[in-house]
Amino acid sequence: MPRFNYPIPPVSEITPKAAFLNRRAVIAGLTAGLATGLSGWPGTAQAQSLPDFTAGPYSTDEDLTTKEVATGYCNFFEFGPAKDDPAQNAHMLQTDPWSIMVDGLTDRPGPIDMDDILRRFPLQERIYRLRCVEAWSMVIPWIGFPLAELLSYAGVGSGARYVQFESFDDQSIMPQRARSLLDWPYTEALRLDEAMHPLTILAVGMYGEAMPNQNGAPIRLVVPWKYGFKSIKSIKRITLTDSQPIPTWHAKSPREYGFYANVNPGVRHPRWHQATERRLHDGTRIRTEMFNGYGDLVADMYAGMDLEQHY
Repeated sequence: MPRFNYPIPPVSEITPKAAFLNRRAVIAGLTAGLATGLSGWPGTAQAQSLPDFTAGPYSTDEDLTTKEVATGYCNFFEFGPAKDDPAQNAHMLQTDPWSIMVDGLTDRPGPIDMDDILRRFPLQERIYRLRCVEAWSMVIPWIGFPLAELLSYAGVGSGARYVQFESFDDQSIMPQRARSLLDWPYTEALRLDEAMHPLTILAVGMYGEAMPNQNGAPIRLVVPWKYGFKSIKSIKRITLTDSQPIPTWHAKSPREYGFYANVNPGVRHPRWHQATERRLHDGTRIRTEMFNGYGDLVADMYAGMDLEQHY
């Protein structure tokens, strides 16, 4: 069997579980008397309450990653490069009020606020696999609704071929070391058929509660057959366009972060193989599945494409 070299993050990004749990507990104690109605996640500002939700389709029956792990081990580079930075720093993000600007090739351009979103689009819980490009993975119960519903409400113009997403951009609340990491605001993009696919959702919660700030409150994208960096957090703008955008990570390093970013165990990252992944909740290593196991639902969108070239 071939021997694989798996990615080893810098020491600065490795926080022992006991250490980051203790630090989160300290922060919770310090902030308990300063913030009203904190949600269940230490260091996280109060999130909006969610309407009722129902069980949705496409859910996996695999064991869930614990809420503790999923909310404590995050990539949200606006709040720092270490995995526990978002849980420590994202409380600075004010998520209420919040609105998303929808513009470009749309019939109904303009802002739509979170209250309207939560009233207009019925929520579902969907348990999806999440595969990071760094070769680790989780299983998370998201609460949200199909992105297609919002796009249909806004009206997709006849010339639209792509959908671009933009995250919040407030460098005044970013830690100093985060400001120079990337070009802000963070952007991502999907082809229109990918955006309209029923698996693609806008998530407003997880684990039965409103979305924690460190996981992308108040609303984020979830595209389960793509690497996690495609699922942009804390969305402030959605733009329909006729030309292929250049997302942030693709612009930063196109060899490492392709536009499509479909999970593909046969296409290695320039610095490591993608053949297997480490499940964070139990540390087991499992084989990575093409399209993260959702191939029977999405493979037809890429029929005839060279997925080693269009990675």
